[in-house]
Amino acid sequence: MTTIQGSIPDSLALQVREFAEREHVSMDMVLSIALASQIAGWQNRDSIQQRARRGSWDKFDRVMEKVRDVPPLEGDEMPDASA
Repeated sequence: MTTIQGSIPDSLALQVREFAEREHVSMDMVLSIALASQIAGWQNRDSIQQRARRGSWDKFDRVMEKVRDVPPLEGDEMPDASA
């Protein structure tokens, strides 16, 4: 386990403390989970950006040309926007 020392606004520290007490967990646990969640979000964003760079509008258009031009099946219609 690594100890990291940092500074956060007093109001945020109070929110973390109150949440930890309410959930009956340590502040360390709340901060670890929050940090892990944020890092996972950033990694996911980066992965999506990398995949998007590999994409090709030409390939997309070729695939979309294969989609049949037929009305949707019953129940799959778009809702009426005017309603």
